[in-house]
Amino acid sequence: MKKDRILIYAGTTEGRKLASYLVRKGVSVHVCVATSYGASLLPKEGDITVSHERMDRIRMKEFISDYKPTYVVDATHPYAKEVTANLKAACEELQIPYLRLVREEEETSGEICVEDVNAAVRYLEHTEGNILVTTGSKELEAFTKLTDYKERIYARVLSLKQVVEKCEELGVAGRHLICMQGPFSTEMNLAMLREYEIAYMVTKESGAAGGFLQKCEAAEEAGVSLVVIGRPEKEKGYEFGEICRLFKKELDLNDNKKVAIIGIGTGAVQVMTGEAGEAIKKADLLIGAGRMLRSAAGYGRPVYEEYLPEKILEYIKMHPEYEQIAVLLSGDCGFYSGAKKLTAMLKEEPEIEVTVLPGISSVSYLAAKLGVSWEDAFLTSSHGRKANLISDIREHQKVFALVSGKKEIHEILEQMIVYGYGDLGVCIGTELSYPTERIQTGTARTLLEDPAGSLAVLYIENPNGGKQPVVPGIPDAEFIRGEVPMTKEEVRTISLSKLRIRSDSVIYDIGAGTGSVSVEAAIQAEKGHVYAVERKQEAIEVIQRNQKKMHVDNLTAIAGEAPDALLELPVPDRVFIGGSSGHLREILKIIESKNPKARIVINAISLETLSEVLDWIKDRTVAEEEIVQVSVSKSRKIGNYHMMTGQNPIFIISFCLEGKEEEI
Repeated sequence: MKKDRILIYAGTTEGRKLASYLVRKGVSVHVCVATSYGASLLPKEGDITVSHERMDRIRMKEFISDYKPTYVVDATHPYAKEVTANLKAACEELQIPYLRLVREEEETSGEICVEDVNAAVRYLEHTEGNILVTTGSKELEAFTKLTDYKERIYARVLSLKQVVEKCEELGVAGRHLICMQGPFSTEMNLAMLREYEIAYMVTKESGAAGGFLQKCEAAEEAGVSLVVIGRPEKEKGYEFGEICRLFKKELDLNDNKKVAIIGIGTGAVQVMTGEAGEAIKKADLLIGAGRMLRSAAGYGRPVYEEYLPEKILEYIKMHPEYEQIAVLLSGDCGFYSGAKKLTAMLKEEPEIEVTVLPGISSVSYLAAKLGVSWEDAFLTSSHGRKANLISDIREHQKVFALVSGKKEIHEILEQMIVYGYGDLGVCIGTELSYPTERIQTGTARTLLEDPAGSLAVLYIENPNGGKQPVVPGIPDAEFIRGEVPMTKEEVRTISLSKLRIRSDSVIYDIGAGTGSVSVEAAIQAEKGHVYAVERKQEAIEVIQRNQKKMHVDNLTAIAGEAPDALLELPVPDRVFIGGSSGHLREILKIIESKNPKARIVINAISLETLSEVLDWIKDRTVAEEEIVQVSVSKSRKIGNYHMMTGQNPIFIISFCLEGKEEEI
C-alpha cells in the first residue's frame, strides 16, 4: 500500500506543530522552509525530511512534481501573499490537493495590526519594553510622542548624513540609532532583536521587496510582538484543529491521547505538587474552570475553560491535535472532586490513557495551619449538594466542611446558634494559600458578625459529639410533649426497626404528633431527610421545639393534612403512618403513585383500622407483610410497691409495595 506523503511549506509555528503532529501519527512528511534557522526549529522525530530554500513558482512546481505528495499544506506566514499565490497556482497545474493552514482568530500570534503610525504610538504608550522601529526616518517623529521614547526606541534607518542628523534632532542617537542598508535576512533581524532586548518591532506591510516576511519570521522566533501598520486581509482555509481533524479522517490516523487529571491543591501555584507541575509542562492543552486555569497561567499552555465532564470529553474527542492533556481540578482528586465522574467517562474511551494525580486538599492545608489532626475528623461538603451539617456536628467531635462562601457561612453559623451550638469552637479558612488568605477563629456566635468570603473551609469542634445514646430508644421524658399525642418509646422502637431505615432514606412521618418518630428517624437517616406531616398547629410547634432540642436539621415539619399535604413532597422510600384522620386509603394511594416500591409501617389501635389496611393490601402484590401486636406495661411506684400499668395494645403492620425492596 502506498504510504501517504504530506508536503508542508512552513513559515509559522502552526506549520511546525502540524509537521510534529503528523510524524507522531506515522505519516511521511517533508517540510520546506526559507532559511536554515527555520529548519533547525523543526521536530527531530519520525519520518520527516527538511529542505531550506526560497522557491519561485517554477521551482515549487518542480519540487512538488518530484515529491508526489498526497496533500500540499501552505503554512506560510499570513503576509507572504506572493508565496501563497505561487504555491496555489503550482498545485492547480499539477492537480495536487492544496490546503491553506491559517491562524485561529483568538490565537496569540504576537502580531498587533493597526491602521496607521499614530495608532501604533497609542498602542505602545500602554506597554513596557524596548521598541525597534523599522518604518524609516520619515515616520520617526510620531514615536517621540511616547512618554519615555529616548529610553525605549531603537530606530533602524538608512546610513545617510541627513537621516542621521534628523534622528539626532529628534533625540534618537548613539546606541539607539542603527544605521544600516537592507535587505535584512531573518537571521540578521533575529540577531538585532536579541542584541537590543526588543519587546516590540514596528513595521509596515511592505511585501517581499521590503523584507517584511523576514521581519515576521524573526519576530516569531524571538518571541517579539510585531506591530504591523496596515491590516491583513481575512484568509480562507483550515485552522490548526480543523486540518488535524481532516487528516485524521482522510488518512485514518489513530487518536491516542494521554489525559492527566490533576488536583492542583488549594489554588496557589506554590502549593501544587512537583508531579502536577511536570504534567502541566508536558501538556498540549490545559482544561479546567477559570480559577484553576489562572493558577497555571505561568506555564503558558493553550487552555480550554470548562468544568462539566461531558463537555470536557466532547472537546477532547473533537480535537485530535491535542495528544497530552491536563485537566485541572481544585483540591485533591479523591475528595469531593469532579475527578470521579470524569475518570469513569474517560476510561470508557479505548484511545484515552488516564492518569490521576493527587493534590493537597484545603482540609489538610487548614488542619496543618491550625496544628490539628484530621484523621479522626468527619469530612463533608456542601458544594452543589445538601449537607446535614447540624447532624454531623451532633455525631462527631471534629468536623471539616467545604462551603461555598460568605452567605452560606452566615447561614451555617445562624443554624448552629438556633440548634444550641452557638458556643462551639469554629474556625473559618478562606482563600487558602492565596495572598488574600484569611483564617478566623472564635465561636459561631462571635464569628456571625463578620464571616469571611469565598473558597472557604469550616472547622468545628464539639467535645460532646457522638456521645448521645444510641437510638432507637430515646426516653419519652426527653421529648417536649404538651397536650400532643406521642408514639411511646417501646412502640416507637419496634416501629422504627420495621421501617429498616437507611442512612440516606427519605421518610414521611404522617400524623407526627410530637415528632418523636420523626426525630429518631432523622437521627438514623443522617444523610437523608424526614418530612413530619401534622395537621395541628400546636403539634407543629412541638415538633420544631423537639427538632432543635435534639439537634436534628434534616427534618422538616409540614403543616397540613394528608393526603393533600404529601403531593408536593419529594418521593419517599420509607413511610410511617401514626395517624390518618380517616384518610388511610387515600394516603396509601398517593404513596403508591409516588413510589411503588416504598416500605410502609402503620400503627393501628382499633380493629377497624387493622381491617382497613388488610382490605387494601389484599388487592395488591406486597412483600414482607407482617403484623405484630404489642402490649406494653410500665411500672409505677405506689408506696413501697411497684405496680404495672398497661398501655393500649398496638398493631404494627409493615410491608413493601410491589414486591420485595432492594437488597440492603
